Amino acid sequence: MIRRPFARAAIASGMCGFAMCMASVAAQAAEVHVLATGALRAAFAQVVPAFERETGNHVDIEWGPSYGTSADALPTRIRAGEPMDVCFMIGAALTDHVKQGYFDPASLVDLMSSGIGVAVAPGAAKPNVATVDDLRKTLLAAKSVAFSEGASGTYITQTLFERLGVAQQMKSKSVLIRGKELVGTALARGDAELGLQQISELRAISGIQYVGPLPAQVQKASVIAAAIGVHARERAAGQAFIDYLRTPEARALMAHSGLDPISK
Repeated sequence: MIRRPFARAAIASGMCGFAMCMASVAAQAAEVHVLATGALRAAFAQVVPAFERETGNHVDIEWGPSYGTSADALPTRIRAGEPMDVCFMIGAALTDHVKQGYFDPASLVDLMSSGIGVAVAPGAAKPNVATVDDLRKTLLAAKSVAFSEGASGTYITQTLFERLGVAQQMKSKSVLIRGKELVGTALARGDAELGLQQISELRAISGIQYVGPLPAQVQKASVIAAAIGVHARERAAGQAFIDYLRTPEARALMAHSGLDPISK
């Protein structure tokens, strides 16, 4: 009986400490502004909610291609000074922007890679793209072929079509998808018969049919990197998000979406 006042005081003190702790967590919760390549869309649909639950932070993402000149393209957004804490884009493009002074060089890190795949519209017959010759025949037989203005589209138009010897034939049937729209969305809408883009981006669109990757001899795997903006308002939270993407849980989710996590 003599100890009750002390016990009540201890309980009250504990509750107060818990409340102060929760208040501290709430005070530390951050709004992390992110610019990201569409290659991460499927993976982030799973990873971001998990990160938000674990940290209490909120991630606000603006999507766009790593290359290109449209208003949605990441280079356009970066040069325009769009507020952001973290940027995820093709490594070569991000490195160029680091050199230009837009990002903290010490924060630059390679996180994952993504190959290019082929998809067709819902209900269409799946073509054969197993070999280089199969891919060539499939491209020539298609009435229209869609690709993005991003890294995969740049490779497709400037390298792949030339290597396959179909550059001239593809000019009249090419459908360029600009900005943050995914090739799979255009396929689902019926704007093209065949679509080529990062595998993870094709898998982000339900309804379309993923056919398979480009043959190894003409495949182009793009490394996706991350960096903290020099004017980041939530530097610590942004770095925490990058670090979270390197955990086993996040790596497993990214692999499921068609990405290949990089171990360093």
